[in-house]
Amino acid sequence: MEIFYYMVFGGLAAVVAALELSKSNKDRVNTSSAFNSFKNNYLLVYSLMMAGDWLQGPYVYYLYSTYGFGKGEIGQLFIAGFGSSMVFGTIVGSLADKQGRKRACVTYCITYILSCITKHSPQYKILMVGRILGGIATSLLFSSFESWLVAEHFKRGFEQQWLSVTFSKAIFLGNGLVAIIAGLFGNMLVDSFSLGPVSPFDAAAIFLAIGMAVILSSWSENYGDPSENKDLLAQFKGAAVAIASDEKIALLGAIQSLFEGSMYTFVFLWTPALSPNDEDIPHGFIFATFMLASMLGSSIASRLLARNTVRVESYMQIVFIISSASLMLPILANFLIPSDPEKKGGSITFSGCIQLLGFCTFEGCVGLFWPSIMKMRSQYIPEEARSTIMNFFRIPLNIFVCIVLYNVNAFPITVMFGMCSIFLFVASILQRRLAAIGEKPKTEDWAMMKERNSEAEPLNDA
Repeated sequence: MEIFYYMVFGGLAAVVAALELSKSNKDRVNTSSAFNSFKNNYLLVYSLMMAGDWLQGPYVYYLYSTYGFGKGEIGQLFIAGFGSSMVFGTIVGSLADKQGRKRACVTYCITYILSCITKHSPQYKILMVGRILGGIATSLLFSSFESWLVAEHFKRGFEQQWLSVTFSKAIFLGNGLVAIIAGLFGNMLVDSFSLGPVSPFDAAAIFLAIGMAVILSSWSENYGDPSENKDLLAQFKGAAVAIASDEKIALLGAIQSLFEGSMYTFVFLWTPALSPNDEDIPHGFIFATFMLASMLGSSIASRLLARNTVRVESYMQIVFIISSASLMLPILANFLIPSDPEKKGGSITFSGCIQLLGFCTFEGCVGLFWPSIMKMRSQYIPEEARSTIMNFFRIPLNIFVCIVLYNVNAFPITVMFGMCSIFLFVASILQRRLAAIGEKPKTEDWAMMKERNSEAEPLNDA
């Protein structure tokens, strides 16, 4: 069956290369040299940040296990990370709108570097501190950088459509090519050079430090709404009111939570799904294949976003339906091609091959999702509270992932995949609703909301 892995990887690589090389003028957006310089600077920083993140991912669980911790203790560490992202990360990430997005990005680098340093200690309490720092850093990574980019893009007077170019390239590089290279580099450090499981974390810290130097030397500061002297509680209240008063923002948050919740659950489930009876599967090679599929999705997204005739709200309905169907495959495969529980080990089964193709399809949808959701966020989320609202979106996501981690052994794997499939189908329904009401401009809603709040404040003071 080993030839099967190479066939899937080679096929995806060929399609990605063909798509990138065959782009015509209508698949590209004509931009200025000033924008290209700005875009390339952001892509360099984003790639370094993602390299720091991807280098750590494959070795976190492995490092904890080498320190002698069991599955339960490691599960608690992971829950602490997501819980930290939900609580502390929301607060720290939301400060970006008031204290500055550049400052928040630098804080991400420092926080994640400190998290990497804690990995040198085998003491559980220190590792727990590292997970808490990592949770805070994750919230900053997925809010502050995008918030800085959107604000700086419009501050420099670039066209709205050009933003989608940066988004699609960032996902193609940071979530695709960089992930593959980081996986291979980490494998080389641990296996080829025998530097131990902590070496990828040291390498990650170096990449983060280089990225921080680029940010400090070349980025300017921007803010959400510095003109109003709001405390953090008032900022949270304003973001909550924005979500509650604008159906488009609420729908976008629900769609994001449903998809990302399913995506993070998939991360925990794909290994036992492909090797239910301890089959020998090449985890690193499969991970690289998934990243290639994600690159394919982002390449398709860049073509779609380059065309003014195609609405992102429309094609994302199809993406969610396809992703829902792809995660139904493990259920169908287990029902139609049941595995023999008595047979242990060996290579991947025929059922596993079918599921792998479905998982690659899902990863392609992930590659389509990221630049598309970024484009919709830039359209619907008000600039004044962008980071705060984006971190609010992550609260239900982190709650969901914590629940899944806590109960990962309580439900059969088919039930978990079925739940994810249902969530993705619900996301497609919500996306259809968003497409129906998406023509209404958000700026008018936000302005009216602020006016209502300002009129209500004197009454409350009285």
